[in-house]
Amino acid sequence: MDFLETVKSLFSAFGEFYDPTPGAALGGWGDGLKMLLMIAIGAVLVFLAIKKEMEPTLLLPMGFGTILVNLPLSGAITENLTEGEGPISVLFNAGIANELFPLLLFIGIGAMIDFGPLLKNPWLMLFGAAAQFGIFFTFVMAGFFFDINDAASIAIIGAADGPTSIFVADVLHSKYLGAIMVAAYSYMALVPIIQPPVIKAVTSRKERLIRMPYKAGEVSKTTKIMFPVIVTIVAGLVAPASVALVGFLMFGNLIRECGVLNSLSETAQNAFANSITIMLGLAVASRMYWKEFVKVETLMILGLGLIAFVFDTVGGVMFAKVINIFMPKNRKINPMIGAAGISAFPMSGRVVNQLGLKEDPQNFLLMYSISVNVSGQIASVIAGGLILALVAH
Repeated sequence: MDFLETVKSLFSAFGEFYDPTPGAALGGWGDGLKMLLMIAIGAVLVFLAIKKEMEPTLLLPMGFGTILVNLPLSGAITENLTEGEGPISVLFNAGIANELFPLLLFIGIGAMIDFGPLLKNPWLMLFGAAAQFGIFFTFVMAGFFFDINDAASIAIIGAADGPTSIFVADVLHSKYLGAIMVAAYSYMALVPIIQPPVIKAVTSRKERLIRMPYKAGEVSKTTKIMFPVIVTIVAGLVAPASVALVGFLMFGNLIRECGVLNSLSETAQNAFANSITIMLGLAVASRMYWKEFVKVETLMILGLGLIAFVFDTVGGVMFAKVINIFMPKNRKINPMIGAAGISAFPMSGRVVNQLGLKEDPQNFLLMYSISVNVSGQIASVIAGGLILALVAH
């Protein structure tokens, strides 16, 4: 009899399938299907991480965590305080609710980035700024369907920067953190699929064939050391709300460039960043519980996130085309490099270089596209700070 009761309770947890009353309506089927849908979504994320190698360090723990929190009676998340706190909810409260994990992850990201190519051509920072257009465009669009805090959080998906998206959504207490997280990292992984058709749609073949001469020379160590310090100070003055994000990113880069913390730099880039990413993925899975995730709003967020990505790409390309109007014929800019201004580093920079090589096997744009891509990393963080400042006022 005890076994039968256990089976009944499991079915009940999947949406109250069991009802011994003759002719009773099975209205609970909807909840059960939502649970099964979320388990299936978790399985898809695990598949994409392993089979397609799409952001595996994040999608694998996120996908497995999604399966875990949606299993009936698993106790992985806190549902009833009388039964104790779920471990994944504890992890969320320890690292996401206080914005700790995204900030710590930025130390590792900063340690991975070489700003040398950008410092050779600092004017390329303008393209990183222009490629944030999609964020503000989507902010306005999302405002027609969501309250201002959620609209701002959704718009930051266009930053193509997972930690920034999490940080902004958490600071603004968005109800859709799980959907925003999935959209941000999914579209980052899909950059090689999303960007090429958009770039081709807004450029001509003649523009894609433009060659840009390689600028030789090295950046001094002093310049590389001073750069993260100066950027932090400037960002703090221009967008104070971004100073935590920018500061942690630049601190990681300072560890890399100072030359006296090589072992610490390697740790930040590898073991530290990977450990934080695993905890981040599991923690965010707590917000992919079926009661919170399976909503019409989730599909709208995915759609708006795609719009933000597309218009970021278009904004960067169009900015380059406008500049070309005023440039002499022998100094034209290949407008494709503007598309690399999103923060998906280094994927977007590589995509642009590959497009250039596809049009002309001798057209090497990597130095420029990676420089713009790096500037987009900084610009996206500052854009997040500006969004926070706008919403706060």
